[in-house]
Amino acid sequence: MEKNLQNELKKEAAIRAAEFVENDTVVGLGTGSTVKFLVDELGRKVREENLSFTGVTTSKRTASQAESLGIKIVSLDSIPRIDLTIDGADQVDNNFNGIKGGGAALLWEKIVATNSKKNIWIVDQSKLVDRIGSFPLPVEVIPFGALHVLNKFEELNLNPALRLTENGKKVMTDSQNYIIDLHLNQIIDPAKLSNQLINTVGVVEHGLFLNVVDKVVVGKKGQPLILENPDK
Repeated sequence: MEKNLQNELKKEAAIRAAEFVENDTVVGLGTGSTVKFLVDELGRKVREENLSFTGVTTSKRTASQAESLGIKIVSLDSIPRIDLTIDGADQVDNNFNGIKGGGAALLWEKIVATNSKKNIWIVDQSKLVDRIGSFPLPVEVIPFGALHVLNKFEELNLNPALRLTENGKKVMTDSQNYIIDLHLNQIIDPAKLSNQLINTVGVVEHGLFLNVVDKVVVGKKGQPLILENPDK
Protein backbone atom coordinates (compact mmCIF):
# COMPACT_ATOMS: atom_id res chain seq x y z
CA MET A 1 0.00 0.00 0.00
CA GLU A 2 1.25 3.49 -0.90
CA LYS A 3 2.58 5.24 2.22
CA ASN A 4 0.50 8.41 1.97
CA LEU A 5 -2.69 6.42 1.50
CA GLN A 6 -1.79 4.16 4.40
CA ASN A 7 -1.26 7.15 6.68
CA GLU A 8 -4.57 8.64 5.54
CA LEU A 9 -6.40 5.40 6.41
CA LYS A 10 -4.63 5.17 9.77
CA LYS A 11 -5.69 8.72 10.57
CA GLU A 12 -9.31 8.04 9.61
CA ALA A 13 -9.41 4.96 11.83
CA ALA A 14 -7.82 6.87 14.71
CA ILE A 15 -10.29 9.75 14.48
CA ARG A 16 -13.21 7.30 14.43
CA ALA A 17 -11.85 5.42 17.44
CA ALA A 18 -11.45 8.66 19.40
CA GLU A 19 -15.24 8.95 19.38
CA PHE A 20 -15.41 6.04 21.83
CA VAL A 21 -13.56 8.01 24.52
CA GLU A 22 -16.05 9.41 27.03
CA ASN A 23 -15.73 12.06 29.74
CA ASP A 24 -14.54 11.03 33.19
CA THR A 25 -13.08 7.70 32.06
CA VAL A 26 -9.64 6.13 32.29
CA VAL A 27 -8.26 5.34 28.85
CA GLY A 28 -5.26 3.24 27.91
CA LEU A 29 -3.28 4.78 25.07
CA GLY A 30 -1.20 2.42 22.96
CA THR A 31 1.98 2.90 20.97
CA GLY A 32 2.81 3.25 17.30
CA SER A 33 2.17 5.31 14.19
CA THR A 34 -1.62 4.84 14.20
CA VAL A 35 -1.90 5.66 17.89
CA LYS A 36 0.04 8.86 17.27
CA PHE A 37 -2.88 10.05 15.11
CA LEU A 38 -5.28 9.00 17.89
CA VAL A 39 -3.43 10.98 20.54
CA ASP A 40 -3.35 14.03 18.26
CA GLU A 41 -7.13 13.79 17.85
CA LEU A 42 -7.73 13.30 21.56
CA GLY A 43 -5.54 16.31 22.30
CA ARG A 44 -7.67 18.35 19.88
CA LYS A 45 -10.85 17.17 21.61
CA VAL A 46 -9.41 18.13 25.00
CA ARG A 47 -8.61 21.63 23.76
CA GLU A 48 -11.62 22.31 21.54
CA GLU A 49 -14.42 20.13 22.93
CA ASN A 50 -13.54 20.09 26.65
CA LEU A 51 -13.11 16.32 26.65
CA SER A 52 -11.91 15.27 30.10
CA PHE A 53 -10.36 11.87 30.70
CA THR A 54 -7.33 10.31 32.36
CA GLY A 55 -4.79 8.45 30.27
CA VAL A 56 -2.50 5.50 30.99
CA THR A 57 0.15 4.92 28.34
CA THR A 58 1.94 1.82 27.06
CA SER A 59 5.23 3.62 26.35
CA LYS A 60 7.24 6.61 27.40
CA ARG A 61 6.97 8.15 23.93
CA THR A 62 3.16 8.04 23.99
CA ALA A 63 3.18 9.61 27.46
CA SER A 64 5.41 12.42 26.23
CA GLN A 65 3.19 13.13 23.22
CA ALA A 66 -0.03 13.02 25.27
CA GLU A 67 1.24 15.31 28.02
CA SER A 68 2.49 17.82 25.43
CA LEU A 69 -1.10 18.02 24.15
CA GLY A 70 -2.63 18.64 27.57
CA ILE A 71 -3.84 15.09 28.24
CA LYS A 72 -3.63 14.02 31.89
CA ILE A 73 -1.42 10.94 32.21
CA VAL A 74 -1.09 8.81 35.35
CA SER A 75 0.69 5.57 36.21
CA LEU A 76 -1.17 2.28 35.91
CA ASP A 77 -0.74 1.45 39.60
CA SER A 78 -2.34 4.74 40.64
CA ILE A 79 -5.78 3.86 39.27
CA PRO A 80 -8.14 0.96 40.07
CA ARG A 81 -9.26 0.22 36.53
CA ILE A 82 -9.00 1.13 32.85
CA ASP A 83 -12.33 1.62 31.11
CA LEU A 84 -11.06 1.40 27.54
CA THR A 85 -7.72 0.89 25.83
CA ILE A 86 -7.15 1.92 22.21
CA ASP A 87 -4.04 0.59 20.51
CA GLY A 88 -2.74 -0.40 17.11
CA ALA A 89 -1.95 -3.89 15.84
CA ASP A 90 0.55 -5.23 13.35
CA GLN A 91 -1.77 -7.99 12.11
CA VAL A 92 -5.32 -9.15 12.88
CA ASP A 93 -6.84 -12.38 11.59
CA ASN A 94 -10.43 -13.53 11.01
CA ASN A 95 -10.64 -14.89 14.57
CA PHE A 96 -9.53 -11.56 16.10
CA ASN A 97 -6.12 -12.94 17.01
CA GLY A 98 -3.47 -10.27 16.77
CA ILE A 99 0.26 -9.71 16.58
CA LYS A 100 1.55 -6.62 18.37
CA GLY A 101 4.97 -5.35 19.33
CA GLY A 102 6.35 -3.87 16.13
CA GLY A 103 7.06 -0.76 18.19
CA ALA A 104 8.81 -2.80 20.92
CA ALA A 105 6.14 -1.94 23.51
CA LEU A 106 4.39 -5.31 23.69
CA LEU A 107 4.95 -5.97 27.41
CA TRP A 108 3.42 -2.70 28.57
CA GLU A 109 0.73 -3.02 25.89
CA LYS A 110 -0.32 -6.44 27.16
CA ILE A 111 -0.30 -5.34 30.81
CA VAL A 112 -2.54 -2.39 30.00
CA ALA A 113 -4.80 -4.42 27.70
CA THR A 114 -5.38 -7.21 30.21
CA ASN A 115 -6.32 -4.65 32.88
CA SER A 116 -8.89 -2.92 30.63
CA LYS A 117 -12.63 -3.49 30.57
CA LYS A 118 -12.67 -2.99 26.79
CA ASN A 119 -10.05 -2.99 24.04
CA ILE A 120 -10.21 -1.38 20.62
CA TRP A 121 -7.55 -1.79 17.94
CA ILE A 122 -7.09 0.73 15.14
CA VAL A 123 -5.52 -0.48 11.90
CA ASP A 124 -5.44 0.24 8.20
CA GLN A 125 -6.90 -2.44 5.94
CA SER A 126 -3.47 -3.87 5.06
CA LYS A 127 -3.24 -5.26 8.63
CA LEU A 128 -6.18 -7.65 8.11
CA VAL A 129 -5.07 -11.18 7.17
CA ASP A 130 -6.59 -14.64 7.01
CA ARG A 131 -3.89 -16.06 9.27
CA ILE A 132 -1.36 -14.14 11.37
CA GLY A 133 2.36 -14.81 11.12
CA SER A 134 3.70 -13.08 8.02
CA PHE A 135 4.51 -10.12 10.29
CA PRO A 136 7.45 -11.18 12.50
CA LEU A 137 6.27 -12.15 15.98
CA PRO A 138 8.08 -10.13 18.68
CA VAL A 139 9.20 -11.84 21.87
CA GLU A 140 10.55 -9.74 24.75
CA VAL A 141 13.42 -11.39 26.63
CA ILE A 142 15.69 -10.33 29.46
CA PRO A 143 19.26 -9.49 28.39
CA PHE A 144 20.83 -12.13 30.66
CA GLY A 145 21.14 -15.29 28.58
CA ALA A 146 19.27 -13.80 25.62
CA LEU A 147 21.47 -15.59 23.08
CA HIS A 148 20.66 -18.93 24.73
CA VAL A 149 16.95 -18.16 24.28
CA LEU A 150 17.69 -17.27 20.66
CA ASN A 151 19.45 -20.64 20.21
CA LYS A 152 16.46 -22.48 21.71
CA PHE A 153 14.18 -20.76 19.20
CA GLU A 154 16.53 -21.77 16.39
CA GLU A 155 16.37 -25.40 17.53
CA LEU A 156 12.57 -25.15 17.37
CA ASN A 157 12.78 -23.81 13.78
CA LEU A 158 11.15 -20.52 14.77
CA ASN A 159 13.57 -18.48 12.61
CA PRO A 160 14.53 -15.97 15.33
CA ALA A 161 16.45 -12.73 14.87
CA LEU A 162 17.56 -10.32 17.57
CA ARG A 163 16.07 -6.93 16.75
CA LEU A 164 18.72 -4.28 16.07
CA THR A 165 18.64 -0.55 15.46
CA GLU A 166 19.79 0.97 12.18
CA ASN A 167 23.17 1.45 13.85
CA GLY A 168 23.42 -2.25 14.68
CA LYS A 169 22.74 -1.87 18.39
CA LYS A 170 20.30 -4.11 20.24
CA VAL A 171 16.83 -2.58 20.52
CA MET A 172 15.96 -1.93 24.17
CA THR A 173 12.38 -1.80 25.42
CA ASP A 174 11.15 0.68 28.04
CA SER A 175 11.75 -2.12 30.56
CA GLN A 176 15.35 -2.47 29.31
CA ASN A 177 14.79 -5.84 27.68
CA TYR A 178 15.65 -7.16 24.21
CA ILE A 179 13.30 -8.16 21.38
CA ILE A 180 13.66 -11.37 19.40
CA ASP A 181 11.52 -11.45 16.24
CA LEU A 182 10.28 -14.82 15.01
CA HIS A 183 9.94 -15.03 11.23
CA LEU A 184 7.26 -17.67 10.91
CA ASN A 185 5.35 -16.86 7.70
CA GLN A 186 2.15 -18.22 9.26
CA ILE A 187 1.05 -19.41 12.70
CA ILE A 188 -1.09 -22.53 12.52
CA ASP A 189 -1.90 -22.83 16.24
CA PRO A 190 -1.53 -19.47 18.03
CA ALA A 191 -2.63 -20.80 21.43
CA LYS A 192 -0.08 -23.62 21.37
CA LEU A 193 2.72 -21.25 20.34
CA SER A 194 1.65 -18.76 23.01
CA ASN A 195 2.02 -21.38 25.74
CA GLN A 196 5.32 -22.59 24.35
CA LEU A 197 6.83 -19.10 24.29
CA ILE A 198 5.64 -17.89 27.69
CA ASN A 199 6.96 -21.07 29.32
CA THR A 200 10.45 -20.52 27.90
CA VAL A 201 12.78 -19.36 30.68
CA GLY A 202 14.08 -15.88 29.88
CA VAL A 203 10.96 -14.81 27.98
CA VAL A 204 9.13 -11.90 29.59
CA GLU A 205 6.22 -11.68 27.15
CA HIS A 206 5.31 -12.28 23.50
CA GLY A 207 3.32 -10.39 20.91
CA LEU A 208 0.44 -12.82 20.46
CA PHE A 209 -2.73 -11.09 21.66
CA LEU A 210 -5.42 -13.77 21.70
CA ASN A 211 -9.06 -13.17 22.69
CA VAL A 212 -8.19 -9.64 23.82
CA VAL A 213 -9.84 -7.18 21.44
CA ASP A 214 -13.53 -6.21 21.50
CA LYS A 215 -13.63 -3.99 18.40
CA VAL A 216 -11.31 -3.36 15.47
CA VAL A 217 -11.63 -0.03 13.68
CA VAL A 218 -10.30 -0.48 10.16
CA GLY A 219 -9.28 2.47 8.01
CA LYS A 220 -10.41 1.81 4.46
CA LYS A 221 -11.40 3.80 1.41
CA GLY A 222 -14.79 5.42 1.90
CA GLN A 223 -15.13 5.28 5.66
CA PRO A 224 -13.72 3.28 8.57
CA LEU A 225 -15.16 -0.18 9.15
CA ILE A 226 -15.90 -1.40 12.68
CA LEU A 227 -15.49 -5.13 13.28
CA GLU A 228 -17.05 -6.62 16.44
CA ASN A 229 -15.52 -9.67 18.10
CA PRO A 230 -18.47 -12.06 18.59
CA ASP A 231 -16.68 -13.86 21.42
CA LYS A 232 -16.32 -10.75 23.59
